[in-house]
Amino acid sequence: MAGWETAPPTGRRRHGRWRNDVRVAVLGTGIMGSGMVRSLLREGHEVVAWNRTAERAEPLAADGATVAGSVAEAADDADVVVTMLFDADATVEVGREVVAHLREDAVWLQCGTVGVEGAARVAEVGDGRVLDAPVLGTRKPAEEGALVVLLSGPEALRQRVAPVLEAIGSRSVVAGDEVGAASALKLACNAWVALLTAGTAQSLALAGALGVDPALFLEAIDGGPVFAPYAKVKGGAMLAEDWTPSFEVDGVVKDLGLMVSAGAAAGFPTELLHVLHELFAQASGAGHGADDMAAVRTVFP
Repeated sequence: MAGWETAPPTGRRRHGRWRNDVRVAVLGTGIMGSGMVRSLLREGHEVVAWNRTAERAEPLAADGATVAGSVAEAADDADVVVTMLFDADATVEVGREVVAHLREDAVWLQCGTVGVEGAARVAEVGDGRVLDAPVLGTRKPAEEGALVVLLSGPEALRQRVAPVLEAIGSRSVVAGDEVGAASALKLACNAWVALLTAGTAQSLALAGALGVDPALFLEAIDGGPVFAPYAKVKGGAMLAEDWTPSFEVDGVVKDLGLMVSAGAAAGFPTELLHVLHELFAQASGAGHGADDMAAVRTVFP
């Protein structure tokens, strides 16, 4: 269970009693959203799921979720509405409808990667009722309730969503009281993830080009001072040419675009981000857009 910076709330008041379970609506049931739904259900929360493409939400009924036919139906009577959507445009569009149907004491928890400018748009639509909460992790941590939640927004709202964060995450990192700080931190974290993955691909390819078994690269760094578990995970997938998606290439391309825009606006040098963006864009253009980001290995000869 995730820790919390202060005592967690007592729960939701129903029929004169306080309960520790909450009613959560999860909007967006792709790889991450589906895992979050199942983690919430394991912790005893009542979960309503919605997805724009309804077939992607329907399997969650077998896990115990209620599948809603509309955003309004999902948000109605929810304590917390979680959005896990692809980009800022989708998040703002759905968020407007969410806010229109939120109970007075309910909170909108925005968990997608929307970037700095996108987070500002979310804050405007959220009207003081939204928290910025992008997450670190892919399919497996989402399924296991082991995501790292990057959180920013008013402390009073952070208190209300503690049971949800404890269900979906191993821990939370509070980036500040302003909506948007967590999204800025998420860009910095994903820049590292993209760089590490592309760097792993480059080292495997370089070893092969120089006549060395690429697997020896992973063996050489294993357990040493430069070892990174993520390199071993993605490197193993590259060696096996297993592109089963946990973090899709097109998602990385989108995120790197957000990094370039945010960096440029802040006067930050973006040359390396541009190179990374081009590498993953090449992988996408070669037909790997829906594959795991490990498919960036295909860009190297």
